[in-house]
Amino acid sequence: MRALGTVVRSGVGRRRVQTLVIGLAAMMAVAASVLAGSLLVVSGAPFDDAFAKQHGAHLSVQFDADEVRAGDLARSKGAEGVRNAAGPFRTATVVPESDSSGPGWPMTVAGRGDPGHDVDKVALLEGRWPTRPGETVLSADSSLFPALGMKLRFPALSGGPALTVVGVARSVTRTADAWVVPSQMAALTAPGNGGYQMLYRFTDAATAAQITAGGKAVTRSLRAATAVGEQSWLTVRKTAERDTALYVPFLTAFGALGLIMSVLIVGNVVASAVGTGTRRIGILKAVGFTPAQVVRAYVGQALTPAAVGTALGVLAGHLLAVPVLAEAEEAYGSSALTVAPWVDLTVIAGVLGLVAATAWASAWRAGRLRTVDALAVGRTASAGRGRWAVRFAGRLPLPQSVALGLVRPFARPARALAMGAAILFGVVAVTFTVGMGASLGEVMKAKAHDVADVVVPAPLPDFGPQGPGGRGQEKRPEADPAAVATAIEGAAGTGKYYSAATVRATLSGLTGTVDVIAFSADASWGGYTMVSGRWIDKPGEAVVPTPFLTATGTRIGDTVTLNGLAEPVAVRIVGEVLDPRNDGMQVFTDASTLTAAHPDLTESSHHIAVTSGSDVSDYVNALNEDLAPLGATARAGGLRSGGDMAVTLDALSAMLTLMLVAVAALGVLNGVLLDTRERVREIGIHKALGMTPRQTVAMVLTSVVVTGLVAGALGAPLGVALHGWVMPAMGDSVGLRLPGSAVAVYHVAQLLPLAFGGLLIAALGALLPAGWAAGSRTATALRTE
Repeated sequence: MRALGTVVRSGVGRRRVQTLVIGLAAMMAVAASVLAGSLLVVSGAPFDDAFAKQHGAHLSVQFDADEVRAGDLARSKGAEGVRNAAGPFRTATVVPESDSSGPGWPMTVAGRGDPGHDVDKVALLEGRWPTRPGETVLSADSSLFPALGMKLRFPALSGGPALTVVGVARSVTRTADAWVVPSQMAALTAPGNGGYQMLYRFTDAATAAQITAGGKAVTRSLRAATAVGEQSWLTVRKTAERDTALYVPFLTAFGALGLIMSVLIVGNVVASAVGTGTRRIGILKAVGFTPAQVVRAYVGQALTPAAVGTALGVLAGHLLAVPVLAEAEEAYGSSALTVAPWVDLTVIAGVLGLVAATAWASAWRAGRLRTVDALAVGRTASAGRGRWAVRFAGRLPLPQSVALGLVRPFARPARALAMGAAILFGVVAVTFTVGMGASLGEVMKAKAHDVADVVVPAPLPDFGPQGPGGRGQEKRPEADPAAVATAIEGAAGTGKYYSAATVRATLSGLTGTVDVIAFSADASWGGYTMVSGRWIDKPGEAVVPTPFLTATGTRIGDTVTLNGLAEPVAVRIVGEVLDPRNDGMQVFTDASTLTAAHPDLTESSHHIAVTSGSDVSDYVNALNEDLAPLGATARAGGLRSGGDMAVTLDALSAMLTLMLVAVAALGVLNGVLLDTRERVREIGIHKALGMTPRQTVAMVLTSVVVTGLVAGALGAPLGVALHGWVMPAMGDSVGLRLPGSAVAVYHVAQLLPLAFGGLLIAALGALLPAGWAAGSRTATALRTE
């Protein structure tokens, strides 16, 4: 056993390049696999743990209080498939004002006597549950900066009721934004603004079909018109998982690339070691090593650097996971998230198992070699293969050194194939990363909606001297949107422009609010990317993002009603737009749609396209002179930052790509180094006949030209195909459908350099062996056998 360890250590120390290649390949595969596996597990952990602990509602259904009686709803608890139910709870949509943040946004308030137990047990994070009228518990997800002792007023309601915040809580399925005692609801319910909420847990609720069946069962005894909205726990879960789930598809792709490359490189390195160490194998057998011991020696020489690379890969995976897991830690009050130990163990066992199996398959030939045959084999490789290629290259009008290099892959086709595979995966990774960066740019462009040459931002809300949350903020004058519009129309150089005002509304059956963006003119040119359908043409029409369609269960052609305004507003969905802001809960419509429900759209931004030939800077300076008395300021348009998520994705993909390219280049280095050492006597003969060091370098470098070109030509389209699979999967993971413009980002001008990237990787890997061959002494090379 001690002799076997000595052989393993000797082989590892003697083959330093091969050791480095195997270690780096294993580190790359493990790092990406640990990161992808941990995110796949952690993405649902905070929600799943909280949902189980709080007995979250599988389905919350909103009913119109004018259409159904509480007793009828109570009887639905016995419907088929219902395991537990809670309610009916009286609900209302109200607009609060607070001392710290001024006027707020519409929110859903529910009347509940206690936090619940069997269904939707609301978790108290601070304070206590309300025990009398005038008290409330706010959701931790509220936009009002919830704090104990905060005063909420409702001046729009009869009698101007006020509430004191006595607790901060969280409902895992987000059934309400605030809770009060049931007797308080009478003062918070305006005519036509009341409803009932029922919460259900079903026997079977793992799929959307089962949720739909359960919803039909509980409403079967009621009139269809009484159910005005519903929310599935699957929708809430998908929203909770969105941040971390985004990373899983592309990390899975990198992990798969790393694993495949590890298998190829380990197999090639061990096979090459067996092929070049035939005489050494014979000596080992002659001194008493059994065939099994010889195989174990070569497997050990592969597992040793792989184990070191695996340990480094686990560490790298944990470090890379830190910024990504930090985005999920705040969800549902979860504690610091870490990589699950079983993920580490699974990846370690999987990678080392693959390395061992691959090394054993490649080393099996060493165990079968007869001792006499192995001892009789010299170091110089057979020159029988590739002679036809040599004869053909000799007829080409090329320098002899170049011709000798070009035909080398035909003399060692298996080795050339292994090098080509490493280069191919490197090109695939680079192509995929370039495409992902371009796709993220398109998504960020759609998110920014800032194609306009000039923008006059909307005035900041006036929160008084303390500002939101008690932060100091200077009071600024309010600009009159009509006066600003008049100044823009009269400015020299104004081409087309539109204004956009944002208000918030609620939807029946959904907690929280949706942003309603109302345009004064055609805004389709402002950077709004359509996924399907068309842009709005007239009042009463709207376009919405994909998450809105998913959350509301609607599709193009359906009508939804916006609540929480002066009066309900019905809009017909005519298109699906790409917009990830506010979790996709937005409605884009014409300003005249809200004329009756919200006539004073004061917080408007203005977006301007200047006429052809106009200088943007001069236009902005001239416009600001007119806007200064109005309290508004214009600025040049331009795309804003893509945010932390885009930066993290770009950084991760760049780092993993560099690792893959490094592994590919080292794979080439290993192959060319073996080939050069096998040909050391041949190189000595060429030098003796007059080949210069520069010609020697050219011969070695051109030996990888064909391999690099072929691998690059295949790798670029494969990278495009991988991008075409991963990007839609990333969109699906966050509930977005990507338009063709965000996926079809490659152009011929980009693909050609990417295809030639294989040649660059090959040349980088061959540089060191080429320098070694050029610097070798002729006399020493001629004495080598």
